[in-house]
Amino acid sequence: MTFDESVPERPLVFAHRGASAAFAEHTRAAYLQAIADGADGVECDIHLTRDQHAVLIHDANLDRTSDGTGPVADRTLAELRLLDFSSWKGARIPEKYGARSEQLLTLPELLNILRGAGRPMGLAIELKHPSPFQLRLEDRVLDVLRRQGWDPATSTLDNISVSFMSFSPDSVKHLLKTVPAEHICQLVDDIDVDEIRDELSLGHLAGGAIANVMKAAQLEGERILDECEVGIAGPGIIYVREHARTVQRWLESGRRFRVWTVDTERDVALCQGLGVHEITTNKPARVLAQLQSSSQQAQLPS
Repeated sequence: MTFDESVPERPLVFAHRGASAAFAEHTRAAYLQAIADGADGVECDIHLTRDQHAVLIHDANLDRTSDGTGPVADRTLAELRLLDFSSWKGARIPEKYGARSEQLLTLPELLNILRGAGRPMGLAIELKHPSPFQLRLEDRVLDVLRRQGWDPATSTLDNISVSFMSFSPDSVKHLLKTVPAEHICQLVDDIDVDEIRDELSLGHLAGGAIANVMKAAQLEGERILDECEVGIAGPGIIYVREHARTVQRWLESGRRFRVWTVDTERDVALCQGLGVHEITTNKPARVLAQLQSSSQQAQLPS
């Protein structure tokens, strides 16, 4: 994905779970709005249903983003279709964005939406772990993409450039067996063991054990980026603010940078100043407007 060379390069803007500030995350409406907003790409999170369909849902459980409850992995796709995934947001969905019953998306359905954009689109797929299906999640997603016509060598599918990402180093290492490193993103964020233990409310031993596993994954993810084993670094914006030396080292090593979730003017300006390549945001229209404004100011004679 490239821009007109006569225009100063700006970061690519990826819509985080679609234009999720406007409509419920991961819904048909959110992705159609992201395309209308001019987003360069979209991000999605993938879980598997009981009958092995790849569905766009962030949480392992249904409680937060639907009127259902319990694990996604315990439901079939047909059962999920009966749930309401949009009303919790409180945003009225325009008729052109589909009925309430059409808002849940599978990965093939998202691909069809992106095919209809009429221009090049990026797709950043996050593989969610821990998963009850373990690394079968990655295998299933890759199988779905192959059936849709995805080319592993270039990681393209029609007008769509596909990249893969995960916080799980095991997921990243598994993907590297099939996907070129330049299309894989290791996500990283700070893990505070004490904070995670308190949030999980599982007691000192159980909560601490889970938090320590998460901390170990963070350290291994940082090692993967230090060793340049993947082509894309995916730190959160708080990580970028608090680990300036590490971020600078990764930037200088040639890692492509994809920073999430960047919604404020201050953070957009920070990313642009650092030379970040991709910004993931809930507010693609607003971020694009800010980037356009700063590009125009940069072209004004001094």
